[in-house]
Amino acid sequence: QVQLVESGGGLVQAGGSLTLSCVASGSIDSINGIDVMGWYRQAPGRQREVVAIITRHHTTNYAASVEGRFTISRDTAETMFLQMNSLKPEDTAVYFCNAVRNTLPTFSSWGQGTQVTVSS
Repeated sequence: QVQLVESGGGLVQAGGSLTLSCVASGSIDSINGIDVMGWYRQAPGRQREVVAIITRHHTTNYAASVEGRFTISRDTAETMFLQMNSLKPEDTAVYFCNAVRNTLPTFSSWGQGTQVTVSS
């Protein structure tokens, strides 16, 4: 398992930008064993949904709703970012960081979340 801590959330007007960060901590073996990291979000009364994912080879995939506005990146094995531009009120949610290891010992770790609020 790894421990994940998100930061960078806040209140922004529609059309603005925010950058979220996620830092992983744990054993070197666990951190180097992460195969996929991703950002998810959950709005009030809605299910958690995937926003963007990035593999260890830096292959990325985005939800259709954020394609072209958000950029996911992984700076080091421990650090991941989500650059969010042209924010919309419907982007308002708690954003969670996730890390998955698919080889034994497998794990799926979650951060505590960071609130993003976009005002109209």
